[in-house]
Amino acid sequence: MTTNFSEKILSHLDQQGQAQMVDVSPKPQTVREAVAAGQVRMLSETLAAIQSGNAPKGDVLATARIAGIMAAKQTAQLIPLCHPLPLQKIEVQLTPDPQLPGYQIRATVKTKAETGVEMEALTAVSVAALTLYDMAKALEKSIQIESIRLLSKTGGKSGDYRAI
Repeated sequence: MTTNFSEKILSHLDQQGQAQMVDVSPKPQTVREAVAAGQVRMLSETLAAIQSGNAPKGDVLATARIAGIMAAKQTAQLIPLCHPLPLQKIEVQLTPDPQLPGYQIRATVKTKAETGVEMEALTAVSVAALTLYDMAKALEKSIQIESIRLLSKTGGKSGDYRAI
C-alpha cells in the first residue's frame, strides 16, 4: 500500500497550522490494542550479570517491567497531544537474547476508548529500556537502546496495522 503524504490531513493541526489536541468525542469507543518492541544491546558479561541477579542496583528486570507499566499509564502527561486513556491491559516483557546480546522488550497495551494506544505501548518500551540502562549502567556505560517501533495495532477508523 502506498501513501500519498501530500494528501494526508494532519489532525493535530488546526486551520492555521498550529498544534491542537484532536477532538475524539464523536468517535465510538472500540477495543483497541497496540504492541511495540525494542531492544537493548549490551556486552555478554553484562547480560550474564543481570541474568544471575548480580547487578549493583538490584532486580533490573522487575524494575524495568514496572517502570514500563507506569510509563504507559503516564503517556498523556509526557506526550503533549495524547489523550488520557483508561488502560485495561499493560504487559511488558523483557526477554534475554544471547545472540544480541541483550534484551528484547515487548509491550502490549489494550483499552476500550475513542482513540488508540500506540503511544502508550511505545512509551512503555522506551521507559523500560531506559530503566534497564539506568539499573545496569554501573556494569556497562556502552549499553545501546535500539529499534523501538510499533509492531501492530488493532481497532479504530484506520483499521489494523502489522509491521512487515
